[in-house]
Amino acid sequence: MSETFTSEELLAGRQLLNGSATFRLGVAKLEQLPPMRGIEIAFAGRSNVGKSTLLNALTGVNGLARTSNTPGRTRELNFFEVGPKLNLVDMPGYGYAKASKKDVKQWQAVLRGYLRGRVGLTRAFVLIDARHGVMTHDMEMFEMLDDAAVAYQLVITKSDKIKPSELESLLTETLAVVKKRAAAFPTIHITSAEKAFGIDELRAEVAKLVNS
Repeated sequence: MSETFTSEELLAGRQLLNGSATFRLGVAKLEQLPPMRGIEIAFAGRSNVGKSTLLNALTGVNGLARTSNTPGRTRELNFFEVGPKLNLVDMPGYGYAKASKKDVKQWQAVLRGYLRGRVGLTRAFVLIDARHGVMTHDMEMFEMLDDAAVAYQLVITKSDKIKPSELESLLTETLAVVKKRAAAFPTIHITSAEKAFGIDELRAEVAKLVNS
């Protein structure tokens, strides 16, 4: 199921994410993590899930997430500032199809250290491609988040790419998965950045976390 928001909550989301997000820095080692400021919300997802497109739509800043996708920064945590109280953290797409086992092990150690030790990390949104549903690498991310006791919520992307009946079945299947996860929220956001569907609701969710 997905959550319903009031007009006031939707407005708060639009006012918070009003095009003011800026790139702060990329982090490849734990000792490079910036000091905490307010709260952090992380975004995770398989490669090609549409994370950059969603982040750009969410923040209202075209090309913002592309900053993190230039050569040499593909294995970094990328931090974006939104006002004085919020950091958005873009975790690189997982799947590691082109990475060596050594690189994967090193990156996973950094990621686990971040998830376990970042006091202000309030929630992680894990993006799921509507065309594929939950896959093996997504389950591995769920395990990592459960182990780190980081609350997370699933966001279905590219919902416009499948039929409404298929989307309904996908939602049912995905809810069955998250109900078994220790740290997962039982509500799921359904989005299409291309059609601007579900973006206001996701903004409202972020604003609730910042203002709670």
